[in-house]
Amino acid sequence: MADKVLTANRLSDGISVWLDASGAWAESLQDARVVKSAEDIAALEAMGKAAFLANTVVDANVIDVENRDGRLLPLRMRERVRAEGPTIDYAPGYKGLGPAA
Repeated sequence: MADKVLTANRLSDGISVWLDASGAWAESLQDARVVKSAEDIAALEAMGKAAFLANTVVDANVIDVENRDGRLLPLRMRERVRAEGPTIDYAPGYKGLGPAA
């Protein structure tokens, strides 16, 4: 069974967060509480549901991660983007989406 962590988006600002060992929401995947057992996974799911009901986070999910060279890495690309940002650099001179100049 793969290692698991609990991730969500903080309701106040939409930032991706991960539940840490103290039960707080951390902004870095590297601070996440990692579990393996079915009981611990169920506990993470319950904590995510409780945080959702308390209007602290939205979209709480337990995800698969692996420890690669001492760093946690999500197995799914969607979660990698949430943890680390876009997978490509913006083109030189790109100024973002906004009103045309």
